[in-house]
Amino acid sequence: MNSHWGKIKRIKKIVIKIGSSSLIKKDTGKIDLKRIEELVSVICYLKNYGKKIILVSSGAIAIGREALKIITKPKTMAEKQACAAIGQCALMAQYQNFFLYHKRMAAQVLMCKMNLENETAYKNLENVFEELLNLDVVPIVNENDATSTCEIEFGDNDTLSAIVSAIAKFELLIILSDVDGFYTDNPYKNLQAKKIEIVEDDRKDMYKMANSESKSDVGTGGMFTKVLAADIVNGIGKYMIIASGEDVGILKKIISGEKCGTLFIPRAEINCNLRKYLLKKINR
Repeated sequence: MNSHWGKIKRIKKIVIKIGSSSLIKKDTGKIDLKRIEELVSVICYLKNYGKKIILVSSGAIAIGREALKIITKPKTMAEKQACAAIGQCALMAQYQNFFLYHKRMAAQVLMCKMNLENETAYKNLENVFEELLNLDVVPIVNENDATSTCEIEFGDNDTLSAIVSAIAKFELLIILSDVDGFYTDNPYKNLQAKKIEIVEDDRKDMYKMANSESKSDVGTGGMFTKVLAADIVNGIGKYMIIASGEDVGILKKIISGEKCGTLFIPRAEINCNLRKYLLKKINR
């Protein structure tokens, strides 16, 4: 077990996924600018130590919902798309401002399922990530919610972050969530639920334990999509960690090799076409 945690500190290529519940203030429903500022600061800190970072950020629909003064979660597809179109601009503007303060550049990358279904689109996306990283730019990825429908129902950004990790050939995916790891049951409903520090078992058991509901009013997916993300990246020989997004400084602890959250251990790498493997996983 310790050897796996020790390997984390030597990893250079990291995808960080942060959920809506970690970016939106629980009491007001407004965007938490301090949390975004702290996240950008930590990412820049990691980059100064030679890490390559891709950020997958939720929050666009929640921010758009706030701007439109929609009290409850949007229910219709048109509402979700409108919120996403408005919120994505506001979200990226904040990220750009904070990265520029640290003299770093960020770039928006919007993805949709077509990037997997079409071989040329897949290759183009692969090239975009490679070039941005060569230019020392931080790609900030989200689903193209404003113009698509299947992506909003696609499994939240947990699955997207796993796909990004695979396409960019990154070694570690860190999912910052409203829970501090993977539990044997929903810890908010079952006080006897226990956190699992390291997962090496068959993912079928994990799916059975995973809860499909999110605790947050702004988040989606719950633990089920996180297990799917782990299943995807572990299947191509990469690590994944679920940790609390309450304090983004936890990223520094993780990268230093400290045990935080739940670590999902890689399995043997697949010996097939990666694009087809990803399509099979998301269409299961």
